[in-house]
Formats: sequence, C-alpha cells, structure tokens
Amino acid sequence: MKHLDYIIVGNGLAGIAFCEQLRAANKKFVVFDNNSQRSSSVAAGLYNPVILKRFTKVWNAKEQLALAIPKYKTLEHLLGVKLDYQLPVYRRFVSVEEQNDWFTASDKPVLEEFLSTNLVKNTTDVIQADFGFGEVLHSGRIDTLQLVKSYRNYLLKDDKLKLEEFQHELLEVTPEYLAYKDISAKYIVFAEGFGIAKNPFFSHLPLRGTKGEMLTIKAPDLKMAFIMKSSVFIVPLGDDLFWIGATYEREDKTHSITENAKDQLVNKLQQIIKCDFKIVTQVAGIRPTTKDRRPLVGSHSDFKNIFVLNGLGTRGVMISPYVAEQLFNHIEAGELLDPEIDIKRIKN
Repeated sequence: MKHLDYIIVGNGLAGIAFCEQLRAANKKFVVFDNNSQRSSSVAAGLYNPVILKRFTKVWNAKEQLALAIPKYKTLEHLLGVKLDYQLPVYRRFVSVEEQNDWFTASDKPVLEEFLSTNLVKNTTDVIQADFGFGEVLHSGRIDTLQLVKSYRNYLLKDDKLKLEEFQHELLEVTPEYLAYKDISAKYIVFAEGFGIAKNPFFSHLPLRGTKGEMLTIKAPDLKMAFIMKSSVFIVPLGDDLFWIGATYEREDKTHSITENAKDQLVNKLQQIIKCDFKIVTQVAGIRPTTKDRRPLVGSHSDFKNIFVLNGLGTRGVMISPYVAEQLFNHIEAGELLDPEIDIKRIKN
C-alpha cells in the first residue's frame, strides 16, 4: 500500500493549481486524469480583470491577479516553458455611446486602475473599428494548452500521474483514511470540471456546464499585437495564428464540433476583420459554470476528508490559484473558506 497525503482527480487548471499548493508544502500526492475534460486545454487562457460586456470589475480581480501572476511565473521556471504573454485587451467600440460608457466606467474607483482613459485609434485598414478601442490594463494570456501538456509530463516523470479514469465506487472511505486500489491517503480533492456530473459524492451540486466552441485561424495580413474583444475575442497566438471564440451553448453537453458554431464565429469575425483567413482547427469544451458565477469549493457534508474544487467557469486562469490556496489553507490550517465559494451556500 502506497501512503500519501492527497489524491487529486483532474489535471486541468484547478487540479494543477492545487498540486502547486501541495508541491510548495512538500506534500505527497498522486493525480488521476483520463483527459475526458478539455475546457482548460481549449480555453483562450485570458486574464482580464474587467467584464467587457457590462464594463464591471471581475469578482476579487485585484486579489486574484496578485496571486495568479507570480504562480504562473513559478510554473514557467519549473516547466521550462513560456506561459505568460502580457498583452493588452482592446475593447472595440461600435458607437459613440459605447465610448461614453467606457469613460464613465473608468471614473469608478473599482475600475480606474484597470481601464485606460486614453482612446486607442484604429491604425489598420484590415480591422473595422471606426470608433476605436478602449484598453484594459493588467491583462494577458496564459498558454493553457502548453501548461496542461507540460505539467502532465512533469507529473509523469515524477511518477505522480495516473492516466486512467478514477472509479469512484472503488474509493474506501473511513474517518481516518481513504483507500483506493493500492493507495491510501488522508484526503481526496475532486477537480474534475464538468466530469463532476458522474461523481456520486458531488453530482448534486448545481454545476451547469456551458459548451464552448473555438476556432484557430491563420491570417497573415492581420497584424495584431493585442487581444481584441468585440462580438468575439480575437487572440494572437504567434505565427499569424489567432484564437477566435467562443460560443455559448447550454443544452449540448458533448465535445463534438458543429457547423452551426463555426458559422456563428465566422460570421461575427467577418464583421470585424477585412482580410483573408483560413480555419486551421475547430475545438469544443464544456466549461464548468455555475448560476451565481462563483466556484464550488468545500468538503462533503458527511465525509470530511473528501473535497471538491470546481466551477471555475470562464475565468479559470485567474481564479484557480486563489481557490486552490483557499482550499489548501482550509484543509491544512482549518481556515474558513470565502463564503462566496463555499459549497455550504448551496441549499438542498
């Protein structure tokens, strides 16, 4: 029997962030992941402190960014890869009214450090932006595909990753320890994303799951050194490649790509850029979303050594280090969870 401190189920952004808490504290752990959940790998990986549809601040944005950016720097050194691309996000305006709304928002104390008051003029004829852009400060992109792939390889080399499905029915639970096959552990953390739907311990939690489809295009004439937010996000990836997304679909819970989503994205893109492009890939993933847009973190009501770390939604890059630290300190030091993320807020 192999004796560990933790079993982690899921190696997406939430699982990686919690593993980093364990690694820093010299805890012994193993991760189970069968690559069934793809939301972290296909995400744009943006960290953006402002909700640009409504010009409002992201929940706990300042605290999350202060914690997240150093964490990704640490991961860059650990994995020997480039992850953090600090790029401004430009919000494309479609009217004078939107410009005015932006300047009104930038005067608010909670937003003034994140919204530039300088109007950015469009300087290229391949982008349709007659009313210019507003610039979001302290923004950028984490290469989540590189992160997930490199962290997986790191865990494999250290014999800390099992590339297999976790069979919940084989978990033996006692107040003193947990046993799974040839492993015993003090605690288990489920960070399965939308896979929680099949988890008998936490399937009752109100995780909605929102399907998103995204395109990667090649557009040699689209010279952009910034992330653009309009009816879609356009994110430069290098080598004339751009991430385009994303759609929002609540009914379809499959990872299948659809013609309808592709047409939606292409039609919106053609209203923004006026240059040729070629679709390179189309991918889909299920975001672990919640009705109140807050993560689902905490312990099982009956089994105090079983925990959940989920519901990161569309902002996993920013939120994951924050919720991982919250959960780790809750388990190891008995600190109370932020009430806004604690699953105790869920009634019935």
